[in-house]
Amino acid sequence: MNRNALVTGSTGFIGSKLLMFLKMKNYNIRTISRGVSRDCDNIVCDFERDKIPSSAMESIDVVFHLAGFTHDMRNSSKVNSLYRMVNVNSTVELAKLAVMSGVKKFVFVSSVKSGGVNNFGKCLTERDQNTPDGIYGKTKRQAELDLLRIGNGSNMEISIIRPSLVYGPNVKGNLQFMLSGISKGWFPPLPETGNRRSMIHVDDLVRAIFLVAEDERANGNIFIATDGVLHSSRELYNAMCSAVGKSIPKWSVPKTLFDIASLVSPRIKYKINKLLGDACYSSVKLEALGFKAKKSLKDMNETDF
Repeated sequence: MNRNALVTGSTGFIGSKLLMFLKMKNYNIRTISRGVSRDCDNIVCDFERDKIPSSAMESIDVVFHLAGFTHDMRNSSKVNSLYRMVNVNSTVELAKLAVMSGVKKFVFVSSVKSGGVNNFGKCLTERDQNTPDGIYGKTKRQAELDLLRIGNGSNMEISIIRPSLVYGPNVKGNLQFMLSGISKGWFPPLPETGNRRSMIHVDDLVRAIFLVAEDERANGNIFIATDGVLHSSRELYNAMCSAVGKSIPKWSVPKTLFDIASLVSPRIKYKINKLLGDACYSSVKLEALGFKAKKSLKDMNETDF
């Protein structure tokens, strides 16, 4: 008997891949999104201003909640309410509707930013809960806590995935900006600093999301998702050169130039730290469920589904 899944954020980078995977697994799929997805039962709903219809949960077995407000704004005072509305309030509303409708499983795709900034020089685990990174991380963490409380007070199983930096075909955000810059020839060759960054291919993330939805041991737990390999920013740069068909430069911009640029303003320092700093996380807990990544940076432009 086919299972029925509700997917939010289904038109996004990760959500669109999850839809393909669920179709391969013969799921019947309903989506809640601002757009529509082919061969799905679509409910058009904008979490920024629309109320979620209670009928969305009818006959649903599992909810995959990927939708969220993700814009990276350091000066975010004007949009704090929007972050809270989409990332917290809509998540709680969705989960409460799911409980009322007898949904068995709720999977929430959060972020490693909800676990806080890594200031300790080690790979953070789910137990290392620091102050969440920015308003995005704070609202994702609040949503996590609210969901876990809902799960504890109901019969619905709730599991949470915290992806590290996600790469793969048609990637969005900063990685797409970097890819575009390398392709057009204006993004400078990064120095090899030996920094450590955790990442995961979108295909592997989708497999991880599905795993926690299927495994009862995942109930009430948070899982960090990485590909199990630590990448330096220069290794990422080299992989992107290969992905866009560019030869890898034999030179790099000296690290001292980035250090000098960091002195100009806190905003530039923040951006350079995001580019060359550590962002190291452990996915040992997820691996204990049986997860093993199949993709690596060399597969940046490849997909299994």
